Amino acid sequence: MAYSYLLLSQCLNSLTKEEEEDHRRTYQNLTKLVSTFPRVEADDIWSLYRHRDGWCAPIPMMVGAMVAQQHFKARPSDLILASYPKSGATWLKALLFATVHRRSNANSSTPHSLETHSPHRCVPFLEIEVYTNDKIPNLDLLLSPRLFATHVPFGSLPESITGSNCKIIYIWRDPKDNLISWWHFINKLRAKANMEPSPLEKTVELFCNGVHNFGSLWDHVLGFWKEHLQRPHQVLFLTYEGLNEDPRGNLKRLAEFIECPFSVDEEKGGVLDGILKLCEFTNLKNLAMRNNEGTQIGELAIQNSLLFRRGGVEDWVNHLTPEMARRIDEITESKFGGQAGLTL
Repeated sequence: MAYSYLLLSQCLNSLTKEEEEDHRRTYQNLTKLVSTFPRVEADDIWSLYRHRDGWCAPIPMMVGAMVAQQHFKARPSDLILASYPKSGATWLKALLFATVHRRSNANSSTPHSLETHSPHRCVPFLEIEVYTNDKIPNLDLLLSPRLFATHVPFGSLPESITGSNCKIIYIWRDPKDNLISWWHFINKLRAKANMEPSPLEKTVELFCNGVHNFGSLWDHVLGFWKEHLQRPHQVLFLTYEGLNEDPRGNLKRLAEFIECPFSVDEEKGGVLDGILKLCEFTNLKNLAMRNNEGTQIGELAIQNSLLFRRGGVEDWVNHLTPEMARRIDEITESKFGGQAGLTL
């Protein structure tokens, strides 16, 4: 089965030495440029820089996003999964990939791709896994539909995405749970680097001020929400809470949106239930623990196993003080209060 990440190496094989050198210069020049952007004091794991569009990111992610702006050419058949970090993208990647490729895997005797490779291998992030390490792959070699993911705010996506008819699937979650999930993730990275845990109070302060990878959660959500209102057939809006409450119904909704609906026979034959079983948290986490896959971001290696934590909906009540929760809710009401339909 053809899945994007594992074919990226093939997309680089046809490059000439001149093209490779040109790509290297592109990354070098953009790295120099980003290093002149305002540096934002945040978590000690990595330094954040403020993009000209207002969002923050470490240099490798921001450079990857800027290379994608210059070089990614979307097809109308492309499927782009967009999210703010720690919003449930890993689960949704698995569901999307399994849904798109369900027929090619139906009668295969070989293991399903999601039984051997992480969802991040099957649906790679443009700015983290596709455009990275001084490489610009020739993505024209990939068969359609191509599946990619991104954390980049809508306004900074490649124009070929925002101006095309390719479909975007966006997922977000309660800002309080998002914050707690991020806090646990950062502290896993800090522990790996033999650093003291980051105090929750500091993480809350940074989060509320939008000092976070890819900027303010509220601005991120609003960017895609407004586009969803203008082009509902091109931008699907999902919530982690909704997916958790009704995974079957939301899986059907996803399949219909990408114009790959489940047939009556598939539903009766248990295809939906099979996909949901394959993509269960426990299965994905056990796979991540076994295969030791990961991503290199600058000098920091992030194993996929670090991305999994069963926090659940409203896990924030176990961590946030009433004052912290109230502050986040007040920002949410201020940002989203006038947006009819923007609810969890």
